[in-house]
Order: sequence, then C-alpha cells, then structure tokens
Amino acid sequence: MEIKKGILYVVATPIGNLADMTFRAVDTLLSVDLIACEDTRVTRKLLAHYDINTHVITYHQHTNNSKLQRIIEEIRAGKNIAIVTDAGTPGMSDPGNKLVAEAITHEIEIVPIPGTSAVSTLISVAGIDMQKFTFMAYPPHKKGRKTFFEKVCASEVPIIYYESVHRILKNLSMLSEMDKNIKIIVGKELTKIHEQIIRGSVDEILKYFEENPDKVRGEFVIIAYR
Repeated sequence: MEIKKGILYVVATPIGNLADMTFRAVDTLLSVDLIACEDTRVTRKLLAHYDINTHVITYHQHTNNSKLQRIIEEIRAGKNIAIVTDAGTPGMSDPGNKLVAEAITHEIEIVPIPGTSAVSTLISVAGIDMQKFTFMAYPPHKKGRKTFFEKVCASEVPIIYYESVHRILKNLSMLSEMDKNIKIIVGKELTKIHEQIIRGSVDEILKYFEENPDKVRGEFVIIAYR
C-alpha cells in the first residue's frame, strides 16, 4: 500500500511585532508534525507566545544536503512539515527556496501560508509608484559590492534591498559617491516599538544617521529610486 505523502507548508511569521501572526499560521504550526526553522531559539520564542509545542529542527543556509533530504523523506513518509524563517516570509533571503525546489522535484504538495514581509511592508508606505521594482536582497559584503550599487544607480525602476546595522553608513556613502540624485526610503525596525521610516535624498539620509548615531540600530529595508 502506497503511503500518502505529507505536505510542506511555507509559513510567514512576524518581522518584529508578534501580534502580526495570522490565525492561519498559528493553526498550521499547531497541526504540523515538525517545524523547520533558521534559529530554534528565535522560533521557540514565537511558539511559546502562542502556546505551540510542535517539535522544531534547524534548517538554515549552512544546512547540508543530507539534512535537506531527510526532511524531504519525512514528508514522503507522510509527515506534514512547516518551514519558517526568523522573520517574515520564507524563500526570499533564506534557504527556503532550496527546500521548496526539492519538494517540487518529489511532487510534494506545497502550501503557502502568507503573512508579513519587510519588503511589502515598506512598499505599502512608500508613496511612490511601485508597480515595477527590483528586489536585490542583501548587498555582498566585499566582492561584488561596488557592482551591486552600480546596478542600483543605473536602474530605471525602484530597487528594494536589505542592509545590516554594521554596513548601513558605508552603504549610503557609496551610493552618495556614485549618484547624489538617488532618493531613498529607509524602513528601520519595521513593526517594532522603535519603527522609523525616513525619506529624502541619499545625502540627507546619510547626514541624518551620522548626526543621530543612536538611530543606527536594527535591520534596514531600503528603497532607492529617482
């Protein structure tokens, strides 16, 4: 008798404010057999908040292929598994796409459980035409970083990308050197208590952070446009 395959659920989680969790996401994480997550410490805090006791395992960018295959085998054996990222929707700037691709190869049913995303959150309050845009995730740390920002400056449509607290000033400085006409929308600590959305020219934004070093905290989402 052929065993019925399980389902892979791709579950979006809050990007900062735990109250942004959807009812459907909670129900899904309660019902699955296993949750694959980037950092068990981060995910367990979320699960504890909603009294979810489902077993968790790590699945992140450094996970080897053998563990990925074990997850796939669990689903093929009939288990329902959810994949979550530390914050937001899996598959954008995390290894969720690899697991989904492997599930497709094995004809496993994949169900998206939508929710928050830092990208869509900032777009919703951008106040500019975002019918066409390019998402470029994180700039490279070293090799390819200059090329990344050259593409940002040359783009005819808005570019949206992430940056860490450690490189945000270097990021803005490089953009300023390349093109002072670039306009910037920065989303900082989105959905959290210290959320801030700042708009202006690249030089204005750079000056703001240089004069307010206490504001250089958290994760940043940036829209660069003309």
